[in-house]
Amino acid sequence: MNKIAEVTLESIFAFIALFVLARLMGKRQIAQLSFFDYVTGITLGSIAASLSLDEVKLIQALISLIIWSGSTMFLSWLELKSYKIRVLMDGTAVVVVQNGEILERNLKKVKLTIDEMMQFLRDKNIFKLSDVEFAIFENSGHLTVLKKSELQPLTPKDAGIPVVSEHAPKLLIIDGHVMEQSLQDIGYSKEWLIGEVMKQGGVDFRDVFLAQIDSNGNLYVDLYRDKLKQPQIKQKALLAALLKKIQADFESFALQTENRSAKASYTEMREQLNKLVQTMLPYLKD
Repeated sequence: MNKIAEVTLESIFAFIALFVLARLMGKRQIAQLSFFDYVTGITLGSIAASLSLDEVKLIQALISLIIWSGSTMFLSWLELKSYKIRVLMDGTAVVVVQNGEILERNLKKVKLTIDEMMQFLRDKNIFKLSDVEFAIFENSGHLTVLKKSELQPLTPKDAGIPVVSEHAPKLLIIDGHVMEQSLQDIGYSKEWLIGEVMKQGGVDFRDVFLAQIDSNGNLYVDLYRDKLKQPQIKQKALLAALLKKIQADFESFALQTENRSAKASYTEMREQLNKLVQTMLPYLKD
């Protein structure tokens, strides 16, 4: 085997081995990168590079990769099991400001200068130490700050204002395609949706790039740019869509209620509206 083919095969093997070992070590080592994890990552990369280019035997490189990655996983497991090991490896969070006063001893303990701390505070739009109730230097190297109570923003709870709980917005149309399940989850019909699209200047679902509804029922419709140049849909077409939407709502109400009297009333109103729509529809066409 020539040298180019050998380097190619060894590089592919090194890449696959690193990928597999990284997946085995999990996201924690990647998301919460400590100094030890940083050193370990460099070492694993160096071993893989040596396998690709240097005169290192395959079995030797594989054993070294397994030992380094296995040791990292073992230490992570120990940290989960033992608080003392966790403190030894990662340290603990330290309070550096309390009630607007700097704790100089703690500041020296975490090797943080005043200039660095003030920069951390400015990053959080805090320019006066007197505004700080607590500032904690976390293990991750970030500064967590709690402002004094009188300086914190007023919330609806503080003002005694009731608020409605929100749920995640739902996408109803993506690239001209209606998300049937999302529409069914919120209890709306296609007639209602096309009516809302027409109010925004569209004619068909295919005119819509994206449509999203929030927990308060507000619908956002984004039409394709070439559709924005079209004139707004006429009022007659809007009225026709609205009547169909009301008709679909009556049908939905009839299916949802368990009250026989209400079910019969909804069904009767739907049939009457259906007759009205059939009568008026020829006059509502442009």
